[in-house]
Amino acid sequence: MGEDRLVSYCDYIMENQLAKSIEERTFQYQDSLPSLPVPSLEESLKKYLESVKPFANEEEYKKTEEIVRIFQNGVGEKLHQKLLERAKGKRNWLEEWWLNVVYLDVRIPSQLNVNFVGPSAHFEHYWPPKEGTQLERGSIILWHNLNYWQLIRKEKLPVHKVGNTPLDMNQFRMLFSTCKVPGITRDSIINYFRTESEGHSPSHIAVLCRGRIFVFDVTHEGCLITPPELLRQLTYIYNKCHSEPEGPGVPALTCEERTQWAKSREYLIGLDPENLTLLEKIQSSVFVYSIDDDSPHITPEDYRQVLLILLTGNPTLRWGDKSYNLISFSNGIFGCNCDHAPFDAMVMVHVAHYVDERILETEGRWKGSEKARDIPLPEELIFTVDEKILNDISQAKVQYFKEASNLQIAAYAFTSFGKKLTKKNGLHPDTFIQLALQLAYYRLHGRPGCCYETAMTRYFYHGRTETMRSCTVEAIRWCQSMQDPSTSLLERQEKMLQAFAKHNKMMKECSAGKGFDRHLLGLLLIAKEEGLPVPELFTDPLFSRSGGGGNFVLSTSLVGYLRIQGVMVPMVHNGYGFFYHIRDDRIFVACSAWKSCPETDAEKLVQLIFHAFHDMMQLMSTARL
Repeated sequence: MGEDRLVSYCDYIMENQLAKSIEERTFQYQDSLPSLPVPSLEESLKKYLESVKPFANEEEYKKTEEIVRIFQNGVGEKLHQKLLERAKGKRNWLEEWWLNVVYLDVRIPSQLNVNFVGPSAHFEHYWPPKEGTQLERGSIILWHNLNYWQLIRKEKLPVHKVGNTPLDMNQFRMLFSTCKVPGITRDSIINYFRTESEGHSPSHIAVLCRGRIFVFDVTHEGCLITPPELLRQLTYIYNKCHSEPEGPGVPALTCEERTQWAKSREYLIGLDPENLTLLEKIQSSVFVYSIDDDSPHITPEDYRQVLLILLTGNPTLRWGDKSYNLISFSNGIFGCNCDHAPFDAMVMVHVAHYVDERILETEGRWKGSEKARDIPLPEELIFTVDEKILNDISQAKVQYFKEASNLQIAAYAFTSFGKKLTKKNGLHPDTFIQLALQLAYYRLHGRPGCCYETAMTRYFYHGRTETMRSCTVEAIRWCQSMQDPSTSLLERQEKMLQAFAKHNKMMKECSAGKGFDRHLLGLLLIAKEEGLPVPELFTDPLFSRSGGGGNFVLSTSLVGYLRIQGVMVPMVHNGYGFFYHIRDDRIFVACSAWKSCPETDAEKLVQLIFHAFHDMMQLMSTARL
């Protein structure tokens, strides 16, 4: 695979994917995709040992080497055999485990800690921030989103491919009419979506406005309602909510700690069985649409405020468990807030890009008939509540705002150069940013930063992601050379190119199902299921110091090569969330950190990353002279 064919996350969402003539059906290759492989135990352990080196002195490394040797020749081999047995009976041995361990068993509030958000890109062209445009623009953006929903229902969305190889499309089933439901010890995901060939699928959306909830059907007499008709529905809701008292704000319960939310939900249903019917209407809705009175600042160079409000804004206007909340702001800016459990961000990137392309094509206007049919008005969902529920709602808000106020986000465009120049220098753009991040972290904190980069495994049935550990021995050697004044430019360049080669090789292996983090997780879970003691490999301090067990101080992902950007919170308290997209002439980065951690600073890290971009490019040009 050449440099350009390297599969980083979202590399394959190409501009022309939507323009192709549609002959294939969206889900037609699902049955013929290969099963997720189990890598070789020897290979996985060799790669694991390599990954802990930057975080160990010689003595620590020798100790870990011995732990790995004992594991490989003893219990590790037995667990590996059991994992192979499990894999024989499942097309994806990881899927159920991953969902439970990473998402559904987690008890911390998921709306802030698990969900991802991103602004719509339309503000850069036809829809700059402008008060008084919220409802009209809202009717148009809803229409384009609903057309995308219909493409999937009719299976007319083109299959994603790398070359001629189809990728798994299952996550696209989870975008609409999908909701997480809290449980006392484990949540569940309910997916109400059906393709047209499978039968009936819910066709209503839920609209949240000023603590109140409405639903209306988006089809009438067998076809989608038009933007003028959608506008009438939105205007009705907006006027009603802005001329009457606010509602109780039941959606805020979804931002609570999971077990607490599960108990509140059970209590709510116990108050009045009709409450369950209302909950199910929200859960099954195509998506949730929010009419938010906030007016976030945004420019093409600065997304800080809009990302912060999307992630930490009014909790009565987000159904935190919904796979897709589409949020409209009073200045005509839009964004999304999505539960991460049912799908990964590339699904949302694709939707957002599709809608952005449609808005560009139509110059942000509706060019069809202005005629609106006589459609039933939206129905308000009025929950039976009592003092206890109202108290639970206010407690949920207090807890949420306290945690939300602790979040720092830095999100800026680097405009000196982008993909064109990195490629001209023979450098893979994604690797370029990952190495700049390593150098920036090293300069800020004086030590290596264990790093998770998302690699996609969609070559395989129901494949999602693998961990690509970007903090390599080669990367750290290069960082050290950059900080050592006695190192020549040529030596620095050589070390940098070695770090590039290593990163590219690892990304390729991870995407081909040859990563090791998911494999190690599988071995640990087999041990737990068998009631065996946790092997020493997983309790060794180097396991967590190198990022194992979800301890990566840098949690990162390429959002793609389009105009789409997003952000999430850090994986650990003393860490950073780092997300970026790459265009021909600019690189956009968004970085999150917790204010309560005295040693992290998202603003400083981003400035150092931008310095690193310049240093790396200078290295390429100077060393050539």
